[in-house]
Amino acid sequence: MKTLVVGLGNPILSDDGVGLCVAAKLREIIRNPDVTVSESERSGMDLLEIFSGYDRVIVVDAILTKNGVPGTIHRFDPSSLKRSRHIETTHGLNFADSLETYRKLGLKLPAEIIIVAIESQDVSTFSEDCTLPVSNSIPACVELIAKMLE
Repeated sequence: MKTLVVGLGNPILSDDGVGLCVAAKLREIIRNPDVTVSESERSGMDLLEIFSGYDRVIVVDAILTKNGVPGTIHRFDPSSLKRSRHIETTHGLNFADSLETYRKLGLKLPAEIIIVAIESQDVSTFSEDCTLPVSNSIPACVELIAKMLE
């Protein structure tokens, strides 16, 4: 199964860069020729463009949930995502809206999309380092995804 693992985020906004960190660690250990590991700062419709040609995509990103504990690793599928309430332009499309737009346009998406997200503590401070609880969860997240790829 041709698989893309894509770590998302902003490398200079503390925990927002955790997806990029996980992808970098995975790239060091994954040796399967059917698996591509990449990093991206894209979002919405721009992100979906890189899914082309893959059977499965694993998206790794930071997440902030109500009452979430920083460092907690979540795994879910896109149907769990909330859609935007008000969209005036395509620039306002979040990931869920972008997936729905692709489907409505009849564009091909991977058969399986999995989201792995690490609960964040700080996504607004300018820093190239994740907070301690988020940094401490990176090895477990890498291990989880590596097992998913076996």
